[in-house]
Amino acid sequence: MKNFANKLVYITGGSSGIGLAAAREFLKDGASVLLISRSKDKLIDAAEILSMNIGSETKGRINLCPLDITEYDKVQNVIAEQLINIGVPDIVFNCAGMAHPDYFEKISYHEYEKTISTNLTGTWNILSALVPFMKMDSHIINTSSIGGFVGVFGFTAYSASKFAVMGLSEALRGEMRSKRIHVSVLCPPDTDTPGMVVENKTKPKETHAISGNVRLMSSEEVAKALIKGIQRRKFIIIPGAMGKFTFLMKRLFPSLVFAIMDNDVKKINSTREK
Repeated sequence: MKNFANKLVYITGGSSGIGLAAAREFLKDGASVLLISRSKDKLIDAAEILSMNIGSETKGRINLCPLDITEYDKVQNVIAEQLINIGVPDIVFNCAGMAHPDYFEKISYHEYEKTISTNLTGTWNILSALVPFMKMDSHIINTSSIGGFVGVFGFTAYSASKFAVMGLSEALRGEMRSKRIHVSVLCPPDTDTPGMVVENKTKPKETHAISGNVRLMSSEEVAKALIKGIQRRKFIIIPGAMGKFTFLMKRLFPSLVFAIMDNDVKKINSTREK
């Protein structure tokens, strides 16, 4: 899929952050988008932002769908309506996600369950409603994270969900090959989004120290990397040179990656002891 003119893209988490930035890129290339998010107000704001930014540059339409993707029955019913009203998507971008970083013993069961429900179950729910109707040469992109192949201090619930999304995507890739439906998994590093602001409220000092080793990327940078990855039919799409390096190091020298992170944690602990 070299260009997206006249294509239809469903995007969960489309009202802000990476999802919104991706919608902008798709629209600029002539695609139509369906933005899916829990908040109707945020969706309206997102549509206004896109309309102002894109203007007359695109013939694509902006469609809005308020929906909590963690609610299976609602997803089945609402997505069925969207399939009838606007059509079967050529691209599905599962981008809705959340993180509540903290020390393991401080993460409540409620926060753990919410993280799993949003990042993993929500992705499953959307796919279960759409995959049976998708056509040959369509494309599914699920969003994992650098934290989906490196377990990072403070992200026990988040990494659990994102490792699971990696596993889901790998298994789904194998099943979809015979149907000529492409599957990718996006693994962004720390990205400057509204969600990052929320994460920083509970993020342990050790996590901040480890995260400081990787440059914070913009949503726009991640969205552009996503587009290139789709065009090249990559399975794992990792924006940024440091993310790619981290992936390679984790595969080849996992003990070295652990040692680097452990050293960052040690520095914070020694500061506390003084």
